[in-house]
Amino acid sequence: MAINQVPLLLRSVIYLLGFFLAYQILVRIIRKLIHFPAPAFIGKFLDSDLRRRMQPPEAFIKGAGVLPGMHVLEIGCGSGGFTTFVARAVGEKGRVEALDIQPGMLKQLEKKLEKAENQDIHNITLHQASAYQLPFEDGVLDLVYLITVLPEIPDQERALAEIHRVLKPGGILAVSEFLPDPDYPMRSTTCRRGKNAGFDVKGVSGNFWTYTVQFTKS
Repeated sequence: MAINQVPLLLRSVIYLLGFFLAYQILVRIIRKLIHFPAPAFIGKFLDSDLRRRMQPPEAFIKGAGVLPGMHVLEIGCGSGGFTTFVARAVGEKGRVEALDIQPGMLKQLEKKLEKAENQDIHNITLHQASAYQLPFEDGVLDLVYLITVLPEIPDQERALAEIHRVLKPGGILAVSEFLPDPDYPMRSTTCRRGKNAGFDVKGVSGNFWTYTVQFTKS
């Protein structure tokens, strides 16, 4: 059948899938050659309702095991797409340490926290720091989470070792991934990375499109 005989809707789907595949291949090749964090200019998308419809914060919070009263660290918080949701989930007795290597991203999160709808949140502290040198003492955190961030870190073993250091015994590491991200790894890859760093897999939630692996510190 000639392409012009294919129904318009089907053709549109074919073109869209072709574009998506070409984009994924091109960007993945670039990312293999050059490692860099998500640029600050995409902060609006990272903190958008569209992104949250595709990757619901409530599903992440449940899959990660975030509970009231926890002392939590978010590595690669970006513009805060999930930060305020986690802050409300841990409640007034909990704390969220929002860490990013890029000052531009933290500036966007700072402006977000100044908005009227977020004036009830008082348990978030911002940190500009590297995942290789977390500004916390040994064994002080209940949970550390990364959302589409771990694959962006060039030396993941070093970052995971730092996370292992700052977590309490039995503390939780939650890693969430999202397929449109050009660094998206399969669930088996994420599980293997965590196990190699000394974590145990406690559970996996979500689907192929977006998933969260919950680890515990041995």
